[in-house]
Amino acid sequence: MKHITLLILTFLCYNLSTAQIYEIGVFAGGSNFIGDVGATTYIAPSEPAFGGILKWNRSPRHSYRFSIIYTNLEGIDKKSDDPRRKQRGYEFKNSILELSAGMEFTFFDFNLHYGENISTPYLYTGITMTRHDNFFFNNGVLTSENTESWAYGIPMVIGYKTTFTDHLILAFEIGARYTFSDELDGSVPDSKNLIDTHSFGNINNNDWYMFTGFTLTYTFGRKPCYCNF
Repeated sequence: MKHITLLILTFLCYNLSTAQIYEIGVFAGGSNFIGDVGATTYIAPSEPAFGGILKWNRSPRHSYRFSIIYTNLEGIDKKSDDPRRKQRGYEFKNSILELSAGMEFTFFDFNLHYGENISTPYLYTGITMTRHDNFFFNNGVLTSENTESWAYGIPMVIGYKTTFTDHLILAFEIGARYTFSDELDGSVPDSKNLIDTHSFGNINNNDWYMFTGFTLTYTFGRKPCYCNF
């Protein structure tokens, strides 16, 4: 009977010690676009970006993560290093809303139960869904299609996070989004009736965009059990 009781206590202690810790907070930073219109500099935030973030820390090394971010993607040929784009002179601005879900991996243990300041680099990837307006260029003039679409993509994020109070975590991250769409900049119209006459650019390269900024999250949840036996 004593051994059975010990096994039960050990099992309960293990399950409570792996109790989950949650984080909820905000993202603030900037965005930039990489495609067939505008500059092709990878990290050059030009438009403000902001949103919310939620994490479910399954272990000290990985977390499930969900975020929603709003920004305007901007492309201006005059800011490009390509003389052909400068001469063409196209420009656009497209409002997007991104939903992202995936998994975050830390380089080192990030155990929020230690009760001391901890820091670690991390990686994040998963899937994104980006709502955007559809438009095309008609003799150089930006023309709306009066429709919206969702573009799927893959986020590739690297960051560094640190605790600076018992419940607040600050992080800085740079994240690229590869999309399975070439419609965000109007180079390939959404309408099939317009594709042949209004498409331009490299049709073999899809659109990318970047987010660079900070997250501030508040942690909450049960702390682990320490069994004295």
